[in-house]
Amino acid sequence: MDSLPDAIVQCILINITNAKDVASTSCVSKRWKESIPYLNRLVFTRNIFDNLKNCSPDDVVGHMVSSINRLEELVVYCPFTGPGLSSWLSLAGPSLWRLELKLDDNLIDMKSCSSKLDSIAAAINLESLKLWGVNMTHCPNWYIFHKLRNLEIVGTVTDDSILHAALMAFPNLSNLLLLGCEGLKHVFLELPQLEVCNLDFNGLGNCSLTVNSPKLQHLQVQGCSWIRVPQTQLLRNLSISNTSGRVIFVDFGKLVALESLEMRGVQWCWSAINKMLQLASEVKHLFMKVEFTGDSDALQPFPEIDIVDFFNSHPKLIKFDIHGAMFAALCQRNSLKNVDYRFMIPCLEEVVVTVRSPLNAEQKMSTLESLINYGKKLRKMRIKILQMKSSHSSTDDFFEEICRFTRMNRRIVSIE
Repeated sequence: MDSLPDAIVQCILINITNAKDVASTSCVSKRWKESIPYLNRLVFTRNIFDNLKNCSPDDVVGHMVSSINRLEELVVYCPFTGPGLSSWLSLAGPSLWRLELKLDDNLIDMKSCSSKLDSIAAAINLESLKLWGVNMTHCPNWYIFHKLRNLEIVGTVTDDSILHAALMAFPNLSNLLLLGCEGLKHVFLELPQLEVCNLDFNGLGNCSLTVNSPKLQHLQVQGCSWIRVPQTQLLRNLSISNTSGRVIFVDFGKLVALESLEMRGVQWCWSAINKMLQLASEVKHLFMKVEFTGDSDALQPFPEIDIVDFFNSHPKLIKFDIHGAMFAALCQRNSLKNVDYRFMIPCLEEVVVTVRSPLNAEQKMSTLESLINYGKKLRKMRIKILQMKSSHSSTDDFFEEICRFTRMNRRIVSIE
């Protein structure tokens, strides 16, 4: 091992990040032990200290951190204390550009969690920060992190004003991920450099959200009933979901750059669905999995949708993923009344249809045939049979019709 060229040794060591493996490399040879200070990454896994005796985890982590000349990435999943973190970051903070900490062992101990958050201020040159299990009961005592571009918080309990104040420490943030957030009701994000935003709010699904970010390109939201995003000129990918409550109101600017739109949830107000479909006239990929509509708690089916008007309003649509309620709305008695020889679906290449009921079987088969006949570029149609009630008298006949349709168009159609 001592005879290996320097480049080979560095190539090996740079790929060893687990702290336990790093410690083991010092036993390989004297030369390898002398190379340890030149590592730049350390990862402490959750159970790394399970069998540790006669020494505290804080001391071991501190010793390894202090032995590296310029530590750039530090990941700590194992339990640690606030003073321990403070001492590590006082040593390595200025050189760190990526920090990931698992804090959820102390979700009940609010004081401990707060001191840990305050300690992060020592890593002033961070570019990426990821935190797991954060009890943010007061705004952390942070400076301005001018270089930080990526912030991810998974599992947090906080409130609107504290979250807003904390995010003010990251004026140049371009990527924000907040998953499993609790305690939030009215969220306001004003981040001028934000490009990617993934938000997931726990609770009753009645949270309101306002995002004011002119450079926003990707937005994914779960758990909001009121959503307002006025600056959308660069927005390319949009996903809105609410599995606990009802999507009541949406307000977006012009979606001229939108390529992909996903709408998910148990219930949306029809005004919100209709507005999103109108705004997304340039969309190329449309995914719809909304089960019901209705302006009250009473669940209502979708109203009838004219298939000609729908595709004429979305001329650039390339992939269409339709689930239950939306497909049923396109299969009503009058949905095909305006179809004639001049009608054409110009860009549609792929359709995924989820069928959950044998009701209106004749209209559904007519709609499927129309997509084949008028989709001039259609090359793939997948029909998913999901949770269909086999006790219904027409189920077997309907499935037989789908099989016949598949055989007649076997180059394009498949059944899942």
